[in-house]
Amino acid sequence: MAIEYKRNLVVLSDIVAVDDAENLLQWLQKKPGAKLDFSACTHVHPANLQVLMAADVHVSQWPNDASLAAWLKSALAGRIENGRNDKNR
Repeated sequence: MAIEYKRNLVVLSDIVAVDDAENLLQWLQKKPGAKLDFSACTHVHPANLQVLMAADVHVSQWPNDASLAAWLKSALAGRIENGRNDKNR
């Protein structure tokens, strides 16, 4: 499963495909202030990135993959949660 929904955290892992975008949007609309963990993610389809940008979600963990992390950080600038360890920064 590419997306795991927890109480106030969404965890993205492996490949997050275009088919995941609608469910992600619906969940984020019900969970304002939710946080996002990309640490195990290897690919995010642009449709999901658009959802995340619109939702203004706070990133608690960036991907372990440096190039994916750089791409996402530029797109989601300013969304890292204060006080978290950002080992890919």
